[in-house]
Amino acid sequence: MHSKQTVKYISKSYPSGNTYYYKQELITHDRWDNLDSIAWSAPKPITKRTFERRCKEGFRYEKRHINKKPAKIIELTAFKK
Repeated sequence: MHSKQTVKYISKSYPSGNTYYYKQELITHDRWDNLDSIAWSAPKPITKRTFERRCKEGFRYEKRHINKKPAKIIELTAFKK
């Protein structure tokens, strides 16, 4: 398990009402002494319960509100028969 300094929890809320929860950890590609090799890992999905529990325990967290417009649907006339 990572310490409070090497992990962060992320909540992403979308206009549709869906919320997704993730965990990211600090990892190294070489060794911890080489600061250029330290990066955040890929976000890993977690449950809402885990997210809320870790926030109460004092772990670092971010709440992101994503406000993207819906995708525009285009008609591909070249493929019609």
